[in-house]
Amino acid sequence: MIEITESGQTYLKQLLDKQDCEGIAIRVFVLDGGTPKAETCIAFCRPGEEQADDEVHEYNGFRAFIEKKSKQYLEEAKVDFAKDSMGGQLTIRAPNSRMPRITEDSSLEDRINYILYNEINPGLAAHGGFISLEEVTRDGIVVLRFGGGCQGCGMVDVTLKEGVEATLMAQLPQIKEIRDVTDHSYQENAYYK
Repeated sequence: MIEITESGQTYLKQLLDKQDCEGIAIRVFVLDGGTPKAETCIAFCRPGEEQADDEVHEYNGFRAFIEKKSKQYLEEAKVDFAKDSMGGQLTIRAPNSRMPRITEDSSLEDRINYILYNEINPGLAAHGGFISLEEVTRDGIVVLRFGGGCQGCGMVDVTLKEGVEATLMAQLPQIKEIRDVTDHSYQENAYYK
């Protein structure tokens, strides 16, 4: 799982002590796990802000809550604090945060991102384009954003309907609809104009 070095624990404990909040902890999670834009985060977690399915770890004088859906991306992760001439820096290394990993328990968002980054985006990369997931609504509507050579491209409707929508809906039948929220009026990098 995640390793917090002794110097990392000391630094985090000092930060938590300065918060003047009884029972404050940290929460570790990965935003956009399994994608190239994954970001590993450590945040203050006041009592009651933790999630019911978070995994709790006890450290030297504080607790850490690990987000359940982020656990797979935090394998082999390491938090460290290194002193330097400016005071020091907390570093988080999570070598598996960008690795696509899908299990039976993976969320719909993770499954969509897996398909986008492993099946759809490699084909679009030849045109300098990519697609990213913006959100999945409670009604099963998937909201996507086109970028690079796909933004403003004259063939975006064909790509969306015949490529992206067909692929996602065939593999994930719980999706009801796909929407594109890209501003296609900007055509500076468009592959087809």
